[in-house]
Amino acid sequence: MSRCGDVYENRVTGEYAVVLRGSEDRGDGPGIAHLTARPGAAVVGEHFHPHMVERFTVLRGQLNARIGGRALVLEPGQSATVEPGVPHDWWNASTVDEAHVLVEVDKAPGAENIDPNRFEMLIGMLFGLANDGKVDRKGRPNPLQGSLIAREFADVVVFTHPPPPVQRVLFAILAPIATLAGYKAIYPDYCKPHAHRTPDPEVLRAAGLQ
Repeated sequence: MSRCGDVYENRVTGEYAVVLRGSEDRGDGPGIAHLTARPGAAVVGEHFHPHMVERFTVLRGQLNARIGGRALVLEPGQSATVEPGVPHDWWNASTVDEAHVLVEVDKAPGAENIDPNRFEMLIGMLFGLANDGKVDRKGRPNPLQGSLIAREFADVVVFTHPPPPVQRVLFAILAPIATLAGYKAIYPDYCKPHAHRTPDPEVLRAAGLQ
């Protein structure tokens, strides 16, 4: 789906990601992206990854995060690792400065049957819906669309609000209605990279890539 230099952008949440090691060139290592969190940017909501490890390393600016209920402010050179099942959230609290962050995503030990490239597909779906104006101001799709995405990608991400047991009941009701209404869990056009650019050489070096 992606390779070094491919771009995914979310014009609602303020996320701009340049792939450094993608699904077509990652080999056995983690997927890596250079995330630019624009002023005021925020991920769509607190969530956890059932079978994946995610690591953030700040290169420039500051990244605010909440990991397992603990509030953090990551400065340049600082990293945070999120283990499977740990709720986390992040945002750029600055109103003027970008945050530049290396994001690494890999399957957890013992999760050999999990395809970590589905994380990239989920990003494409959420960003594509946002760029088409089909989300709210926080980047969340409507409940019908959201129910299908949440069920399809439950192996990749689970949002914490409402609580997962409540979600399962709601989605069991909403998903069949969404399907009848013509919604889909995956739109292939959204899952394609949005652009291509040459990665910053300094960022590649910081990621251990040449």
